Amino acid sequence: MSTVPEILDTEPAAVEPSDSGEPAKSGRPSNRLRLAKLRDLALIPPIIVVLIIGYSINPDVFLTKSYLVDNVLKYQAVLALLVLAEALVLIVGKMDLSLESTVGFAPAIAVFFVVGSTDFLGAPWPAWTVLPVTLFFGVLVGLFNAFMIVKVRLSAFMVTLAMLILLRGLQLAIVGGATMSNLAKKIPVIDDLGSIRVVGLPVSIWIVVVSFGVGIVVLGYTRAGRSIYAVGGNAAAARAAGIRVERVVFTTLIIASVLAAFAGLMLAGQLGAVSATMGDGMIFKVFAAAVIGGIMLDGGKGSLFGALTGVLLLGLLESVLVLAQVDPLQIQAVYGLVILVALIIARVTSGKAQD
Repeated sequence: MSTVPEILDTEPAAVEPSDSGEPAKSGRPSNRLRLAKLRDLALIPPIIVVLIIGYSINPDVFLTKSYLVDNVLKYQAVLALLVLAEALVLIVGKMDLSLESTVGFAPAIAVFFVVGSTDFLGAPWPAWTVLPVTLFFGVLVGLFNAFMIVKVRLSAFMVTLAMLILLRGLQLAIVGGATMSNLAKKIPVIDDLGSIRVVGLPVSIWIVVVSFGVGIVVLGYTRAGRSIYAVGGNAAAARAAGIRVERVVFTTLIIASVLAAFAGLMLAGQLGAVSATMGDGMIFKVFAAAVIGGIMLDGGKGSLFGALTGVLLLGLLESVLVLAQVDPLQIQAVYGLVILVALIIARVTSGKAQD
């Protein structure tokens, strides 16, 4: 593995490493870097094809603004934030399965303290506390994951799998196996996330655009972003170069959990409720979108733009399958097939297997 990772959204004249580990001369980007940039755009043709297929199935509905915005983009916003979170974790060389449960757990406990029948810790709390409490528990989950992975040096896969199960159980206990509903009338922030429009688009879409925009700039053009790629590409080399590897991983895991917690609040705004199963099964879509978007599971490679196109492709594909009246159970099989095809493409284009 190269001692310096590919930085996918950086200046063309960046110094490239040689296979021996010595820096290569500055100049035109390497063939691998150009190939990586092409992979960022690889999903644009499939997206166009899916749009054409959707239009052919129902030309009166599919390409209308109301359908694409309200039935596709709006409801993919939550998935997009989760994919952003998972992409950061994968690029830094780790994996976080607990994001799925954080989506349900963080807003569930925040909403419970506002509308739940309890006087614990002075509840019921004011409605405005839902947002900070949701983000606070997102931070707590990220801190715990980071501590167990970085300090205790446990497997990221096993730690976050255990947290996925633990948080799901806590969510069931908090909600009581039922649903906390009619939240839009009781909690203004949830109503705002579900109903406010800015320049004709739901606020959730703008949140995704801004979040990915910030992420692309940070990863591509800042020292912190280059550190994330460096740690994911070769942690030992990054440490030798003076990068604080543990701090980078710690921070990335916390940011990912906070994004997942906020995504859960967005989902509660769309549904107007928090259910016992909110977020259940989302991690499969998250990995599907990330992998087909070019995020490598072995760390150090991939771009957020590619991940975003993965979300868009999955959202459009799901909409087309629904319009075609495909059984929802069969749609899950399509996701699995998409992941397998993406892995094969990644193996061919990179010349390296994904572990």
